[in-house]
Amino acid sequence: MKQRGFSMLELMITVSISLIIGGITFMTMQPLLLQNHVNTAYEKTLMVLRNTRNQAITQGHQYYVTFFPTVGNPAAGGTAAYIQIQYQPPVVGGIAQPIQQVQNYTLPPDVNFSLQTGAAAPDVTPGYNTGVNAIDFESQAGTPLNYVVFMPDGSAQDALGNLINSGIVYIARPSGNQYASKAITVMGSTGRVRGWFLDQQSGGPIWEQQ
Repeated sequence: MKQRGFSMLELMITVSISLIIGGITFMTMQPLLLQNHVNTAYEKTLMVLRNTRNQAITQGHQYYVTFFPTVGNPAAGGTAAYIQIQYQPPVVGGIAQPIQQVQNYTLPPDVNFSLQTGAAAPDVTPGYNTGVNAIDFESQAGTPLNYVVFMPDGSAQDALGNLINSGIVYIARPSGNQYASKAITVMGSTGRVRGWFLDQQSGGPIWEQQ
């Protein structure tokens, strides 16, 4: 009785075709996977800012949100970009209490608080959002801050209690597509948090509200 089956040549051809199709699929999907890393970092940052502001309002306390960019290469022992949340306990007996750590949120290792040049900063307000620094919150001393403090009334201030501490953070893959970039702004007087994406138009890149 004659046995049926694949010959070695047929098997090799089938495996080769499968590998080629797999490689094409990977190359096609890779940009989408990398874009998803930026989207994840953006959504996490947006969530952290909005949730922390809501906690400050509902609990009646001050909450600090501090942004730390990538240090070195995370794949080689460096530190990935992250967001630190801290809580300022109320004064007890006239004595100010130390700030307490709440939680850290880490971004994907290939994503950073990174400025993409070539586009005017979104939601520009005099004194901030100059499109010069990846993390840029107001300071009376003129040096950009890397943090914002949400108050019980929902406003955003600095550690000195200045009412307005507006600012912006840019999120991107430093070696990635410019138009995959995101940005988030905070309006100091209201604490309003807005998300932005970089759009390609005939006149050049422009930030559009998400």
